[in-house]
Amino acid sequence: MTTELSTERRLWALYEPLHAVTYFAPAGRAAFEEAGLRGFWRGYFAGRGAPLGPIGPAPVVAAFYGFAPSMVERALPELWTRITPEAALAARLDGARRALAPAVAGLDGIEEAAGLLREAATGAETHGRVLAAANAALPWPGDALGTVWQAATILREHRGDGHLAALLVEGLDGAEAMVWRVALNDGRGRTAAQPARGWSDEEWDAARTRLHQRGYLDGEGVATQKAHSAYQTLEETTDQLAARPWQALGPERTERLATLLTPVADRINAELAPFYPNWIRLPAPARGAS
Repeated sequence: MTTELSTERRLWALYEPLHAVTYFAPAGRAAFEEAGLRGFWRGYFAGRGAPLGPIGPAPVVAAFYGFAPSMVERALPELWTRITPEAALAARLDGARRALAPAVAGLDGIEEAAGLLREAATGAETHGRVLAAANAALPWPGDALGTVWQAATILREHRGDGHLAALLVEGLDGAEAMVWRVALNDGRGRTAAQPARGWSDEEWDAARTRLHQRGYLDGEGVATQKAHSAYQTLEETTDQLAARPWQALGPERTERLATLLTPVADRINAELAPFYPNWIRLPAPARGAS
């Protein structure tokens, strides 16, 4: 059965791929390697963490939420001996431009989309949202592709920060949030999610035990009705916390932006399909959720 997505989730499905090229598109990864960061995770932690400055692991564990502390500690602060935050910011923007160029080739309205995205991002409130605030404080690029990427990044971190606030209200820590998400997906995705976030088998199983004790999982690790109800509430809260940019933009211009971004997101998703894990439940841009 097909259900209609909220405005906030529909737009997330369109701007999330624009941001994701930084880490998952070959051009984005190449830009980090050219800057001296070999290996996916060096580029990821340096690129995403750079707006916060040359920080250590603790703030990144807190702001990124789902990563095992031991995984972050292997990257930070050692990364900042290889690259400065300023150079990492330049590399991620350069890679994003390279990756987005073919995605918008031959399409009309990119300048218009850049203006609408920037206006939406400017309307995103940042109190209590560390990653959104850090990205919003950066200077705006002077070109359409750079603006598209910068705005998409502010918006996705804005939504992400709100999502973490909802997880906190639900009382889920980083490991529990990952185990819970996999259980909601009928157990699929653990082989990708667990190593991608650095949790050991012992840490994963301990989180599963805690979730069972709280009634989110049954004795076999299957998500209970309580877990599914909590997920619905959490996603609704995330949408509510992500609503202000679209309220500021207004329904007509929001729909215009969605029209402009749909073919771009479709192209990006087609390119990133072999690299980009969708266990985060990102909905397809042109379809409702099933």
